[in-house]
Amino acid sequence: MVARLDLPESASALYENEFVFVWRNLRRLGVDSSLLDDATHDVFIVVLRRLPEFVGRSSVRTWLFGILYHVAQGYRRKVRGADVPSDELDYLPGAIQTPEELHQNREELRVLHQLLGALGERRRAIFILMELEEMSAPEVAEALNLKLNTVYSGLRLARAEFQAAFHRHNAS
Repeated sequence: MVARLDLPESASALYENEFVFVWRNLRRLGVDSSLLDDATHDVFIVVLRRLPEFVGRSSVRTWLFGILYHVAQGYRRKVRGADVPSDELDYLPGAIQTPEELHQNREELRVLHQLLGALGERRRAIFILMELEEMSAPEVAEALNLKLNTVYSGLRLARAEFQAAFHRHNAS
């Protein structure tokens, strides 16, 4: 039998352990930086409401990504044309960086988000999960409620689109 998560303790632990994962992937899925805090909050509201239903058939991150994917879709629908985040990128606090490192990291993030914005919504999600979050294809299929072959073909197409966008970016 699969154990259910205990509500109060696991909800706060889940928030503590997975906040960065949720925030980072909402950003990668094209949620505008001005709406990231609200979207992250909304994800955890849904998580809190649905936590008693989680029985462990998938990993917590797989389940969590399914939720955040749908929240991101809603936020992107609200703000059409916000696929490419603004130049003012939010970043998560971490190691202390020099101003040069901070500038370089912001530029790299800006380019990454621009390239991710060139992908279709489903392909973007597949690419993020497999290439950036290093999830397996079966986990991605579970998270996005897709067939396994759809995940593999979507990844192949997403890689080609990403590479084409990268070459266009480098040419300009």
